[in-house]
Amino acid sequence: MRPDYIRWVKNSAAMVRAGAFGVILCGTSIITGCEKREAAAPPLPPTVEVVAVIRKDVPIFQEWVGALDGSVNAVIKPQVTGYLTKQNYREGELVRAGQPLFEIDHRTFKATLDQKQGSLDEARANLARGEATAATAKADLARIRPLATKNAVSQKDLDDAVGKDLAASASVASAKAAIAGATANLETARLELGFTKITSPVTGIAGIAKSQLGNLVSPGMQSELTTVSTVNPIKVYINISEQEYLKVSSSGQRAGEMVLELILADGSLHPHKGKFALADRQVESNTGTLKVGCLFPNPDNLLRPGQYGRLRAQITVRKGALLIPERAVTEMQGKYLVAVVGSDNKVDIRQVKVGERVNGAWIIQSGLKPGEVVVVEGTQKVRPGSPVKTTPFNPAPATAPAPPAADKKG
Repeated sequence: MRPDYIRWVKNSAAMVRAGAFGVILCGTSIITGCEKREAAAPPLPPTVEVVAVIRKDVPIFQEWVGALDGSVNAVIKPQVTGYLTKQNYREGELVRAGQPLFEIDHRTFKATLDQKQGSLDEARANLARGEATAATAKADLARIRPLATKNAVSQKDLDDAVGKDLAASASVASAKAAIAGATANLETARLELGFTKITSPVTGIAGIAKSQLGNLVSPGMQSELTTVSTVNPIKVYINISEQEYLKVSSSGQRAGEMVLELILADGSLHPHKGKFALADRQVESNTGTLKVGCLFPNPDNLLRPGQYGRLRAQITVRKGALLIPERAVTEMQGKYLVAVVGSDNKVDIRQVKVGERVNGAWIIQSGLKPGEVVVVEGTQKVRPGSPVKTTPFNPAPATAPAPPAADKKG
């Protein structure tokens, strides 16, 4: 074999060994560099929104669900029997006291009134005739009696004069009694004729008519003609528990002096304040609640019977209460937890005891101190002892004011 060929083979093998070592060295360098880069880039701490615990005096409100009703609900029924001929009001609108609502066919009652008037006139005529007869009889008796003492007339003449006088007096008394009876009958007929015009006894909103024109109505009918409700002021009924009743009674405020607010079904606040007006005489044994009535001005007649609303009243003021947003508190298996950020920006998960909720915030009874910083947004990102990056919490503006509640927990 030639020497130059042998040298070429040896050089080629050396080059292959050098290339393989270079590849291995390069791969090792790449892996080492990657490990260094990974060790040099630790994960960033999560960003959370925080707020400081504040201390201030907080008014405590109590809320109840209330049912609205008229302060007066006048049920309109007929007082005489007859056919309904007119309806003189527009359903659902305001009517005044004394305003005619319905009319019943009055012709029969007018005829009866005229008949009773005729009977009274006849009784009065009979009285006039009886009084004239009595006057004549008295005059005759007064003339005959002195003559009888002188035996100038017979005893029979005297007896006849006395009899005529007594009969005339009885006739006058009978005529007077007939006049009294005819007068009473006439007054009854006049009242019944007046009852054919059915008027509203109160000022209020008149309901839909329950009877139509042409219907025969009577005092014994089961349904009413309509109902008129006085809605200014309007009454709101609530049911409060015995505990709430005792709490309000022991709060130091007189129930009649408490200012009440009414939140309507659409969440709006009734512009006029109300007050407690009455309480039932007893607690219902079935429910353990006391029925209480409140009055609210309703000058525009906006509120109607049958509506529902939430009634709230300020019961007391919590002095120096600690407050944090509701969203900062996490409830877990009956426990209330808060993520507290320390001065080293590390998180401490702490159990707290909560009180009432007021305007989207919890009153904290124990577990926090004024000025401590708690996580409001991002609590799901934190772990006990983990560092965080903090930013102030900026709540989104509410579309409607949330009413304060006294929903006590813990």
